[in-house]
Amino acid sequence: QRLFSDLEGLVSAECLFATNTSSISVTAIGAALRSPQRLAGLHFFNPAPRMALVEVISGLATDPGLADTLRATALAWGKTPVTARSTPGFIVNRVARPYYGEALRLLDEGAGDAATLDAIFREAGGFRMGPFELMDLIGLDVNLAVSTSVWRAFHYDPRYAPSLIQQELVAAGYLGRKSGRGFHRYGDNVAPASANTLPLQPALPSPALVFAEGPLAESLRDRLQARGLPFQHAGTSPDGRVAEAGGAVLYLTDGRTATERAARKGVSNTVLVDLALDYGKATRLAIATAEQCSPAAAGAAAGLLQTAGFAVSRLADVAGLAVMRTVCMLANEAADAVHQSVCDAAAVDQAMLLGTHYPLGPLAWAEQIGLRKVRRVLANLAASYGEDRYRVSPLLARKVFSRTNFHA
Repeated sequence: QRLFSDLEGLVSAECLFATNTSSISVTAIGAALRSPQRLAGLHFFNPAPRMALVEVISGLATDPGLADTLRATALAWGKTPVTARSTPGFIVNRVARPYYGEALRLLDEGAGDAATLDAIFREAGGFRMGPFELMDLIGLDVNLAVSTSVWRAFHYDPRYAPSLIQQELVAAGYLGRKSGRGFHRYGDNVAPASANTLPLQPALPSPALVFAEGPLAESLRDRLQARGLPFQHAGTSPDGRVAEAGGAVLYLTDGRTATERAARKGVSNTVLVDLALDYGKATRLAIATAEQCSPAAAGAAAGLLQTAGFAVSRLADVAGLAVMRTVCMLANEAADAVHQSVCDAAAVDQAMLLGTHYPLGPLAWAEQIGLRKVRRVLANLAASYGEDRYRVSPLLARKVFSRTNFHA
């Protein structure tokens, strides 16, 4: 406020002001000006010469003509502008919170280690970097500061709560790449940590039964056929199972634990498979087994996926696994940003594609999964944890009820 107030006394009345802040309220900065209508946010992303995205942020008093001028300026510079209201985190820093928050919760619950979770997000989720290596690159102190700022600005909403694990690492001085240690270790003589991958399982005693149920089943059939491996075709399953192998019954995760689903369905050997961006191109899948599941059945499920060409990482039996719960939370946050008139659906997807290099915009990804399924995952997560963190966006719920999408 002092900086812009001082500048206002030095420049002409025609001078326009823009701030590159990523977290400070544009409205609050402008409140110190005699003419707050000539201030807007112009938020670039690092490294600014290479990153195409610019967020054009309007405070309560910002002149709409100023926002239009900044959009035109950004376009003239070869950038891609998106417009948003001045709210905590704007678009990208707000909508990206679940990518870090859910990964940190998975680590806290002992679902898997950082190297394994990073590999799952890259090789199954299609993300360029896993959440832990990305936090190490950003700097754990910087990432924690943004998370804490957004959490406080939203009145300590549990959806944005910082992680105790991350706080401890920052307190220890483990800040990521710049300090040589964060979630991973760095240095000339430090070998990267390897993902935990299940060893190859024995061949199945009899062909697996693959059902006609969604992208995972389709990919299994295609992969097994391409490898000349026998399997039995089945019709649509009444309970949504994807495949049966060696006594194991495989399902796509729906936000419940494998143990709960096994108990409710009466299927002890329940094995859940995580979401992948594209099962045809994915090289790794995460699974979780019910506590009731026998070791032999768990091995058979992993063996089926391995024969189909997937590396398999077994996570602890956590609700929603890794990619599914995270993508659903990203979509939910994006839906809330649209619901609260921060930006429109096209802007939020474009911002996340260009600002974070996600493989799909979160709302487009939700439509690919199916909005009804995304809503079910979130509702099951909320029931599993008993937390408001996983509440369903009213706009997402409305789209489900109306059977419409975010994009035409």
